[in-house]
Amino acid sequence: MFLTLVLLRKGIPGKQWIGKYRRPRPITWQMKRNTLKHLEREAENEYWISRPYMSQEQECGHAAERRAQDWLKFKESKFCNFPEHKYITDHLNHLKTTKTWSS
Repeated sequence: MFLTLVLLRKGIPGKQWIGKYRRPRPITWQMKRNTLKHLEREAENEYWISRPYMSQEQECGHAAERRAQDWLKFKESKFCNFPEHKYITDHLNHLKTTKTWSS
């Protein structure tokens, strides 16, 4: 029997597991165990995050050379399929049919 039913002589309005006046779920030992495991995992993550892999001096510009090489590779891959330049003389060459050698 619910405590609210005993005290107020009424039922819980609506569904008993959802809403503002819902029935609270009983806390089991599995819930406590899972919460403890989650808190331990979070504490370990905090431990590893609090110790940096590199110092500030090492971190400053450590990847500049690699990023420059990556950029050059990317640029070359984009321009390798780029067509050659076309000039206006190439497009208008067919109009020179009446031009003679001796002019």
